[in-house]
Amino acid sequence: MKGFAMLEIGKTGWIEKERPKCGPMDAIVRPLALSPCTSDIHTVWEGAIGQRHNMILGHEACGEVVEVGSLVKDFHVGDKVLVAAITPDWNSLEAQDGYPMHSHGMLAGWKFSNFKDGVFGEYFHVNDADGNLALIPAGIDVTEACMLSDMVPTGFHGAELADVQFGDTVLVIGIGPVGLMSVAGANLRGASRIICVGTRPACIEVAKAYGATDFISYKDGDIDKQVLELTGGKFVDRVIIAGGDCDTFIPAVKCLKPGGYISNVNYLGDGEYVKIPRSEWGVGMGHKLIVGGLMPGGRLRLEKLASLVHYHKLDVSLLLTHKFSGFAHVEDAIKLMKEKPADLIKPVVKMEW
Repeated sequence: MKGFAMLEIGKTGWIEKERPKCGPMDAIVRPLALSPCTSDIHTVWEGAIGQRHNMILGHEACGEVVEVGSLVKDFHVGDKVLVAAITPDWNSLEAQDGYPMHSHGMLAGWKFSNFKDGVFGEYFHVNDADGNLALIPAGIDVTEACMLSDMVPTGFHGAELADVQFGDTVLVIGIGPVGLMSVAGANLRGASRIICVGTRPACIEVAKAYGATDFISYKDGDIDKQVLELTGGKFVDRVIIAGGDCDTFIPAVKCLKPGGYISNVNYLGDGEYVKIPRSEWGVGMGHKLIVGGLMPGGRLRLEKLASLVHYHKLDVSLLLTHKFSGFAHVEDAIKLMKEKPADLIKPVVKMEW
């Protein structure tokens, strides 16, 4: 089969590989739609997870089942399925402990384009199919279904980790596709005021549609000072970090109330240490909770998020700014994600098999 791969750090290209083998609990899926992620950019051009050779990229897809293992009960050849970017081993001790995304090791639930070939191939392998696939509900286009792999669950996990409550004032730092879904998640959880840090007009307009109330730019000065000016000196209840770098935690801590939460769902692609301001963190005792998490994955979560789209509680089509037809355009979509033109939110490639 053919796939678009990371050849080594800083280099990508098309390669030929054998079609993956299907274990007794697994499935082999042919993609119907694919989307590149900023994580792919971090992986290839920043070397964020280390050297990888001839590894097929991608972790955002939906597809059609072409083979199932002998022990798979709920899915069959021909089923159109959602596939999460994170595919835990559901019989692991970590999953039983409530952290399936870390099954068999930290971040080890993230398998696609990390420990094994990703989804940018003519076929891809899904472990523990009954636990990691979900049927695409009728009426959801495959390009929209693709957003349920990573963008929606990761952005919503930001709102979950921040424990957004009714009436909260929430700061969302970074309004790329994940940040936009954090805005939508915070809004659905009852936030009253959602302040966003972002500069691209396309993202600002979509953030408004998802419930954002205020906008600031890091280009206009310190984020924390701008936030406190907006709020009349009142600290925010929650901060969701969906963009930035290791220094982004500094303004987040500075504008957060004691007893507030900072959640990070941003992939920190470089740097050795996260910086936390000592004094504004209450010299270590300010009850300002900082938590970062990889989204959980799994069938139940996919089904619940798909239900939000199916019943018109969430419109993910607003994310899809650049659409391609045909497998060959995966390379063009990744190039767009790397260059990030001003009008880009998310590219998606619909297959033409």
